[in-house]
Amino acid sequence: MADVTVSGIRPGRVLLVGEAMALFGACEEGDLSEVRNFAASTAGAELNVAVGLKRLGQEPVYMTRLGCDPFADRILGFMRANGLDSSLVVRDGSRPTGFMLKSRVSHGDPTTFYRRAGSAASAISPADVQALDWRGISVLHLTGILPPLSETALEASYALVKAARERGVFVSFDPNLRPALWPDADTMRDTLRELAAQADLVLPGLAEGRELFGAETPETVAQAFLDNGARAVVVKDGPRGALAATGSGSCYVPGFVVDRVVDTVGCGDGFAAGVLSALLEGQDLASAAVRGCALGAIQTQHESDNEGLPTPSELKAFTVSHPRAA
Repeated sequence: MADVTVSGIRPGRVLLVGEAMALFGACEEGDLSEVRNFAASTAGAELNVAVGLKRLGQEPVYMTRLGCDPFADRILGFMRANGLDSSLVVRDGSRPTGFMLKSRVSHGDPTTFYRRAGSAASAISPADVQALDWRGISVLHLTGILPPLSETALEASYALVKAARERGVFVSFDPNLRPALWPDADTMRDTLRELAAQADLVLPGLAEGRELFGAETPETVAQAFLDNGARAVVVKDGPRGALAATGSGSCYVPGFVVDRVVDTVGCGDGFAAGVLSALLEGQDLASAAVRGCALGAIQTQHESDNEGLPTPSELKAFTVSHPRAA
């Protein structure tokens, strides 16, 4: 395996900022308007990554704003149950906690419906960033979901990256496209390209490379993000694997073969947790990409967005028992 090394990342706490939501997953297949029974859980891209990191022995700290409602109580209970630091969670009595519905499918991706406009998390602002204590934080992980939540959330996203870079904190960015949240496609592309340009590590999928740069293959997607300013890129190539690349070289790693995909939602967040946890342990980028593929594959075996994320022993058992793609 090629040695694709990433410099600048050191052990320490991982700061994640975003919106946590209550999730109601359909218990039977069918249109969301007709499903009668739903199972409640907790969702949010950055929160999913925090859970994955915690289960693998890292120290994530999650920053968000929640309402004063049962959804928020559920999310805080979930964080406590997973040993997550909630010291950066602010309760907002004037705004609700967002929630989402997710359909149940036997093939393909599920349908999702969000109710998040005007949510407590949309009030995240630069003032929240200014109040942060950066001591002990070595990594900032952001996604493309926070910036379009509101104008203040966009400003906070830029402020977070600026503050991290000023302090020598490693910046990880997952574009995580949500076109419905943006006013238009051009604004989405311009903003995400600008944030990606300031990142030490970008974790795009092929669809994101196509949307943001018109690139079609793992190699051209990686090169587009590197040319845009990123120092390292890991391109997710679905069940086939991933391409790890820096300015000095690249390495394609095959993914893990699973018998049946249960749910694809959350697998990209598992991938991010796998990559970041491995880098924090001192592994090179190619080895980190292998772990990312493993966590992504594991998460596809579970209906919840995060409940399948493994402990080290569960991760080892999976990698030993599952073959790699050709």
